[in-house]
Amino acid sequence: MNRRHCAAAAITLVCALAVLTAPVQAMAAPVPEPTPTATAPAAPATGKKSLEEVREEIDTLYRKAGAATDAYNLAQEQADKQSGEIVRLTKDIADGQAKIAELKDRAGAQAREQYRNGGLPPGAQLMLSGSPDLFLDGIGQTRQSQQATKGMLTELTQAQSDLETYTQDASLNWEKLEANRVKQAKAKKSINAQIAAAKKLESELAEEERARLLKLEKDAASTAQAAWLSSGALKDINRDASASGKQALAFATAQIGKPYVWGAEGPGSYDCSGLTSQAWAAAKRPIPRTSQEQWRQLPRIPIQDMRPGDLIIYHSDASHVGMYVGDGQIVHAPRPGRNVTLAGAGSMQILGVVRPDK
Repeated sequence: MNRRHCAAAAITLVCALAVLTAPVQAMAAPVPEPTPTATAPAAPATGKKSLEEVREEIDTLYRKAGAATDAYNLAQEQADKQSGEIVRLTKDIADGQAKIAELKDRAGAQAREQYRNGGLPPGAQLMLSGSPDLFLDGIGQTRQSQQATKGMLTELTQAQSDLETYTQDASLNWEKLEANRVKQAKAKKSINAQIAAAKKLESELAEEERARLLKLEKDAASTAQAAWLSSGALKDINRDASASGKQALAFATAQIGKPYVWGAEGPGSYDCSGLTSQAWAAAKRPIPRTSQEQWRQLPRIPIQDMRPGDLIIYHSDASHVGMYVGDGQIVHAPRPGRNVTLAGAGSMQILGVVRPDK
C-alpha cells in the first residue's frame, strides 16, 4: 500500500468519525403476556371487539414491539463497539503513517550521507582510507551501521504491513457499522409502528372504557400473580440481598414514578433494561444494556435461590426485565404510557432469573 493511499484512507475514516458522535437510542420495551381474565365485559369497545379483545390486541402489539426492540438494541450495541474500534484504528493508522515517515526520513539521511561520501559504501571507503588502524576501527562501526540499516528496513516493512492491516480492519468495521445502522432503522420503524397502533387502539376508547381497560390489565396481572404465589414459588425464597444488590436495588426503587420512555437510560425516564442496567452500574457492576443480552450473558439462578437485586427475565423472547425486591415483588419500567413501579414478580411469564454479581 503506498503512502498516498494510506493517507486518503485515514482522512476518509477521520472525517467519517463526525457522524459517530450522534446520540443513538436504545431500549428494551416490556410487553406483558396476554393473560385472559376470569370475567370480561360483554359490551363491545370498538364496534365488533370486546374490551378484553382490545386489551389482548394491545398486549400483542407491545409484544411485537418488544421483539423488534432487542434487535434494535443489539444492533446499537454492536454499532457502539464498531465505532470505538474505528476510532482506535484511525489513531493506529495515523501513528503508523507517522512511523513510516520517520523511518523513511532516516533512510533518506543515510542515502544523503552516502552521497556526500562520493556514493561509495562504507566498506569501500575504509579500504581506500590507507590507514590500517582506521580500517580496523571502522569495520566494527560498519557492521553496526549495517545491522541498524537492516533493522530499520525490517521495521519499515512491518510498519507498512501493520498500516495496511489497520486500514483493512477499519474499512471492515465501517461496513459492519453501516449494516447495523440499517438493522436499527428497520427495527425502529417496526417498534414505532407497533406502539403507534397500540396507542391508536387506546385513543379510540371512550374515557370510561379506558378506565375499564386499565382495570382489566390490573386484574390480569393479579390473577397471574396469585397463580404464581399459590404454586409455592416463594416457599424457599427468603435470602438477603448482597452488598452490591442493595446498592442496585436502592437506585432502582428511587426511580419509582418516573415515566417509561422508549430508549431512555435516565435520569428522568427509563425503559425496562435501561433501568436495570443503570441500577447495576450505580452498584459498580456494569451489565449488558438489553434484556436479551442480560439473559444471555449473566449467570442464571434457580428461582428458589433468588434474592433481592437479582433480575427476572420475562417472556419467551426475553423482551422484558425487572429487578426482584423481595416479598414476591419486582421494580420495573412496564411499557410506554406507564411509570416505573412495583409489580408482582409472577404477573408476567417468567423466563428465568440472572444474578449480575454472582
